[in-house]
Amino acid sequence: MKKESKKPFIGVAGLIVKDGKVLLGKRLGKHGRGTWGPPGGKLEFNEEFEDAVKREVLEETGLKIKVIRFAAVTNNIFMEEHKHSITLFFLCRITSGILRNREQDKCEELRWFRWNQLPKPLFLPVKKLLEQGFSL
Repeated sequence: MKKESKKPFIGVAGLIVKDGKVLLGKRLGKHGRGTWGPPGGKLEFNEEFEDAVKREVLEETGLKIKVIRFAAVTNNIFMEEHKHSITLFFLCRITSGILRNREQDKCEELRWFRWNQLPKPLFLPVKKLLEQGFSL
């Protein structure tokens, strides 16, 4: 059996904004199942933050994006899952591509939401983002 790491991992998330709305996906799988969060994932070894966001968004949504700026960082402790992550959020815009759910085993659906009308339940890093007072 693989020994569970007690070290936090680094996550990246793309806050993709279009027409005043942000793109969120309803998560599948064990980590955050049933919660809504932006496209993103883990930072890989030797990868730049912005490259990681672009890669993850393309893999998950089929969209190519431009990173506008760093938005925020959250410290996330998932007590029930015994996981700890640091999530770096980046404000992004679409440069090309057609939106489609490319990872249906990890995401039930992708939808656009107004920031003041986000769905529930939210993925823990997004809850933390709101607790910090972040707004688009």
